[in-house]
Amino acid sequence: MIKNTKYKRGFTLIELLVVVAILGILASVGLGQFFTAQKRGRDTQRKESLASIARALEMYYNDYKQYPLSTGGNEGKIAIPGGETIDWGGEFTDGKTTYMKQLPEDPADNAHYFYMSTDGTSFKLYAWIEHENDSCFLPGGACEKDGYFGTNCGAATCNYCLASANTTCGE
Repeated sequence: MIKNTKYKRGFTLIELLVVVAILGILASVGLGQFFTAQKRGRDTQRKESLASIARALEMYYNDYKQYPLSTGGNEGKIAIPGGETIDWGGEFTDGKTTYMKQLPEDPADNAHYFYMSTDGTSFKLYAWIEHENDSCFLPGGACEKDGYFGTNCGAATCNYCLASANTTCGE
């Protein structure tokens, strides 16, 4: 006599749906953390870039006893004497001394940094911080607090400021 030993091997539809749902939940949590980490990484890069620019501006100040002026309007670029405007990503030089081989550019495609110095006695550098839980995030925008309405850092209003030692942001 032959026994019927035919077993059905496999998963039921409910088991498969439960596994797919669990994997979907884990993936969404993981991707959320991944995107948050990317934002924080870009924000850290922005802060370090502005600190490097500030050091270059201090070297310029040591040579000329004033900071370079900013361009007019909403450009927010560095303008050295002689009317030359330095683009973000360009070389910061006065023709004799190179203060930065390449001015940093914002890591986001739709954002840029903003420089403000109206009289050469102080400066303020602005950037857009993406992560709203960052300790340096200024709700409402840093530029508006300083009175520079309509100033933006690309796609969004600047919400981070770094100033020379003789001034503060949000005055």
